[in-house]
Amino acid sequence: DPTNVFAMDDVKFMTGFNIEPVVASESSIMERIERAYTQREEEPENLDEIMAKLDISEKRLPQDGRIMMRVNLNGTKKQLDYRVSTLPTLWGEKIVMRLLDKENLRLDMTKLGFEPESLEKFERAILKPFGMVLVTGPTGSGKTNTLYSSIARLNQPDTNIMTAEDPVEFQLPGVNQVQMKDSIGLNFAAALRSFLRQDPNIILVGEIRDFETAEIAIKAALTGHLVLSTLHTNGAPETISRLMNMGIEPFLVATSVHMIVAQRLVRRVCHECSEDVEIPYQALISAGFTPEEAKELRPRKGKGCSTCNGSGYKGRCGLYEVMEVDEDLRELVLVGASAMELKKKAVDRGMITLRRSGLVKVKSGTTTLEEVVRETVG
Repeated sequence: DPTNVFAMDDVKFMTGFNIEPVVASESSIMERIERAYTQREEEPENLDEIMAKLDISEKRLPQDGRIMMRVNLNGTKKQLDYRVSTLPTLWGEKIVMRLLDKENLRLDMTKLGFEPESLEKFERAILKPFGMVLVTGPTGSGKTNTLYSSIARLNQPDTNIMTAEDPVEFQLPGVNQVQMKDSIGLNFAAALRSFLRQDPNIILVGEIRDFETAEIAIKAALTGHLVLSTLHTNGAPETISRLMNMGIEPFLVATSVHMIVAQRLVRRVCHECSEDVEIPYQALISAGFTPEEAKELRPRKGKGCSTCNGSGYKGRCGLYEVMEVDEDLRELVLVGASAMELKKKAVDRGMITLRRSGLVKVKSGTTTLEEVVRETVG
């Protein structure tokens, strides 16, 4: 019963999943149960202690927490890390749990999903001794993985790398990682100020959220430091507008920002059950394929098997839009050009858009057109 908030609370607590009330037929419900059913592991004995990191009596305020536990998966002990977020809603408390598995962290940039020419541009930018490289995208789009891969590529014994993160998601050997604690005044801006007195070569800022953090980060980039950070924007060109909307002067943006990478994650087609699939010609053209590409395209889709748990997908890969801020783009930034004008110039100079990156992966059979259309704009 979708109106029984107490039952939903119980199910949510026992499963740890979001519970979204919907109306569906019995056959539809049974089909979803059969598709998603997996073997259930025993609950750890210290579950109460783990959950005690959140105030279970507080239902009125949003809360954030973290759970770290060792679990037995197929006879192998694994360390798993969950980020927990709660939100009070009209129907009760909503819980989102984000699973972080260090073993799935890919620190090899060649395996993230970059097109070869985009990867070459990105590596060229992060190998510069100073300047700012920004990674943008929504929550859960793989920004942290991209930044950590960059740090792994740059990490040398004689390189002083400092990171300000909220939270520190994974521990990186040889890197000075600092956990933000707003309750005692240790925010991104405060950490950045301290970093500049620690003689760093490379600074990673988890997120640029406000003018103060942006201003200090840009000054660091202009004074001999390589600065890596993230923003939440829809695409690479929009990031320029976002910085200026924060109050950063156009000339500071133009001179400090060397590279902007926008990214999304899409599901990979399961290799065990993938098969050719027919897609209407007009749908391919509408998605962005050229007539020649549409005629030759042989898209793939998983039909569902035990390996992918009946979903047709297994794993994820990245879509990347890599915008190199060269002299032509700097001139447009200085005159206050719109995001659309910046995008047009960048595409004219060879930038692969998020949609085009997705279409390339559809052509290779890596993902499906549905995934690309869902995550990108044509």
